[in-house]
Amino acid sequence: MVKRTVEELKSYEAAGHFNMVAMRIHGKEETGAEKFWVGVSTFLPGGGAEWAYEDNPLEKVYYVLEGEMTVTDKDGKKYVIHKDESISFPPNEGRGLLNESNLPARMLVIINYPNA
Repeated sequence: MVKRTVEELKSYEAAGHFNMVAMRIHGKEETGAEKFWVGVSTFLPGGGAEWAYEDNPLEKVYYVLEGEMTVTDKDGKKYVIHKDESISFPPNEGRGLLNESNLPARMLVIINYPNA
């Protein structure tokens, strides 16, 4: 088993993200678990992530801890994910994120590189 501590959390700034503050924890490199990340992202009102295209190898699960987030899928369909709800995307499936509310939204983000 790989053990990590809160002290090992690292701030995270992602290209294409805006009005967002995030902390992520990575698995230990020697086990190959660095390809699996868990983090907490806070999106301020109007904050989000630009469209992630279909060639993105990431598999993601978003779980809303506070507020709500609007997620747009590859077909342009929008889903509003409220507190205690989640949505997942397989690898290579496009998606976008936007906090359309007037309050900050906090999400647990679980990321996997399944083909790495």
